[in-house]
Amino acid sequence: MNEEHTPTLENLLAGVTSPLQRQLQALALISRLLKERGKAVPVLIGGCALAYYSREVYFTSDIDLACSDREALDEVLKELGFVPEGRYWVHHGLNLLVEAPAGALVDEHAPREIVEMADGLECCIIGIEDLLIDRMNACVHWKSTQECELVELLASMWNQDIDWEYLLERAASPENDTRDRFTTLRRQYAP
Repeated sequence: MNEEHTPTLENLLAGVTSPLQRQLQALALISRLLKERGKAVPVLIGGCALAYYSREVYFTSDIDLACSDREALDEVLKELGFVPEGRYWVHHGLNLLVEAPAGALVDEHAPREIVEMADGLECCIIGIEDLLIDRMNACVHWKSTQECELVELLASMWNQDIDWEYLLERAASPENDTRDRFTTLRRQYAP
């Protein structure tokens, strides 16, 4: 790690009290270190992405990542003081958990959110459209009332930013089969 230009994780998180901001800052540093090695940056997925888009209405304690180079990610996490424990990488001193349950995302050209952080750092978050697909699948296939409510919340919060054409196309694929539900949401929330 280039100490002159890259802050330590401990220094970066000093004084940051918001759990989500701590998670995003940690991810941004992980991303920079991977980028410095010429590796693809990970994409934030799962509950932490949901916390970001819901503006912390939802909270999770772990940072779920899609990362195409697990070996490089593991090296960076170890360098930052994380230790492997089961499926997680844990930083006990900073109370952070990282899991990389997915390789690269299925669609490389899918919408993504780039969040600029302090010290010139940035992190990449799965697009709201693919997060909505994931949550709607849980709503429909797992019959999860909480996921249904979260889809409604996100659609109402992000209606003007959602790429509805992309979302409806993805929702129509056989593995999703949720187009009708999103068509209804679009009528309800789209500008």
